[in-house]
Amino acid sequence: MATSDKSFFEKFSDWATKFTGSSYAFIGATLIVIIWAVLGPVFKYSETWQLVINTGTTIITFLMVFLIQKAQNKDSKAIQIKLNELIAANEKASNRIVDIEDLTEKELDQLHYYYEKLADFAEEDEDIHSSHSIDAAKRNQDYKHDFFRKKHEEWLQKQKQKKESI
Repeated sequence: MATSDKSFFEKFSDWATKFTGSSYAFIGATLIVIIWAVLGPVFKYSETWQLVINTGTTIITFLMVFLIQKAQNKDSKAIQIKLNELIAANEKASNRIVDIEDLTEKELDQLHYYYEKLADFAEEDEDIHSSHSIDAAKRNQDYKHDFFRKKHEEWLQKQKQKKESI
């Protein structure tokens, strides 16, 4: 992919994200705090001395929130694209899951509920490879339910017949 299409802000934010996450940035911030603390007696722990660190850290924190959010958005988008590619490439994966990040919270909760059900169905199966989708798991579970319901009805009939014969 061409990186020359990046805007100045994109290049700067990529650099700033990498730098602020480095040990150099941590060491620099630690040195600033140490220097500020050492200068406390020189400035007689004045309000101005306190204001310098408070203002500096507030401004940096404010700007970092936006920088971190931009980096998070970019990383999240890249991860979603990679996951979509994996889903699209896997013949056993459900394509209904591609691009779900645009769904509402309620719709995502509903999908989460279905996958919880899928996990419940899978726990009931001895073979972890027996189902590969919600639909297949549901069909498998319905079959089991019908089979055991019939067996239970047969058992109830036998119990009823035993009571009648007594």
